[in-house]
Amino acid sequence: MGIDVAALRSLSAHPSSPLTKQREIMESEETESNAAMVGRPAATQPLEKPSNKRPASSVIVKPVVNTVRILRYLAHKGAPERAADIARHLEINPSTCFNILRTLVAEDVVDFNPLSKTYAAGLGLARLAEQLVTQGQRVQMALPLMREIAMEHGITVTLWRRMGNDRIVLVSSESSPTDLHIYMPLGQRLPILMGASGRLFVGRMQLAEEDLRGEFASIRWARPLSFEHYLKEVNRAQRLGWAVDDGYFSDGVLTIAAPVCDATGNIAYTVSAVMIRSQHGDTERRIQTLGESLRDLGHRLEAVLF
Repeated sequence: MGIDVAALRSLSAHPSSPLTKQREIMESEETESNAAMVGRPAATQPLEKPSNKRPASSVIVKPVVNTVRILRYLAHKGAPERAADIARHLEINPSTCFNILRTLVAEDVVDFNPLSKTYAAGLGLARLAEQLVTQGQRVQMALPLMREIAMEHGITVTLWRRMGNDRIVLVSSESSPTDLHIYMPLGQRLPILMGASGRLFVGRMQLAEEDLRGEFASIRWARPLSFEHYLKEVNRAQRLGWAVDDGYFSDGVLTIAAPVCDATGNIAYTVSAVMIRSQHGDTERRIQTLGESLRDLGHRLEAVLF
C-alpha cells in the first residue's frame, strides 16, 4: 500500500502523530549515521561503484544514480541495514544517503524499522518489479488475438501504450503473412494527438480548445489537415468507438484504431490496423468492418491486459 506524500506532510506536521515520532527516530539515526562515519575510512572494496562506461555526452543525475545503487544494494543484501553501513559500503555522503532512504520509505519502496533503525527493500519495490514483469507477459498474451485479426484482414495490427500526457509508444506489432506489409519498429514514439489513436485520446483529455489548437499546430502532418476537420473526426470517433486517419499520419497509409481501457475506464492502450490504402478496394465498407472488429478486439484485450 503506497503512502500519499501530501498526507505524509500533513500528518508529520502534528507533534503527536506516529509519523512525527518515526521521523524523529529516523532523524536521530541521521545524526548517529553522520557520527559513525567520522574517522572511518571508506571501504576499500565497496559492493558497487558507478560504471565509468558512459557516453561522454550523456547527462548523469547523481541523486538518481545513488538512489538506484541503494536499491540494488538492499536487494542484493537481503537483510536490514543501518544507514551508516549503507553509506559506508557505497561511499555515499551519510546525510545524502539518509535523505534518499527517508524518501524511499515515504514512497513505500523501502521499509524502516524504528526499533533497530535499519532499512530493507520494501514490499512496494517487489510489487513494482512484479508489475513490470506481469505487464510484459500480458502484452505477450495479447499477440495471438492481434495475429488473428492481422491474418484475417491482411493487415498490420499494432498496440500502442500511453506514456504520460503527450506521447504514445509502440509496444507490440503483428503482421499478416502476405508478401507486402507495413513494418513499424517497437519502441517508436509519437505525439499523443497523432494518427487514429490520437483522435481517441483527445476525446478523453478534456483540453481547452485553445490548448488543443496549440498542440495540434505543433504536429507535422503528412498532408494538409484543418483543425476543424480534425475535431469532426474526434467527435465521430467518440460516437463510433473507433477512429480513422486517412493518410495524415503517413501519406498513402490508412490507420484505424480502437481504445483499450483500464479498470478505471481510462484509455491505457490503443489497438490499430495499419494498411496501404491503394491495396484495399471498397475502402469505406472495409473501414467500417475493420473499425467494428478493432472495437471488439479492444474489449477482448482489456480482459487480457488488465
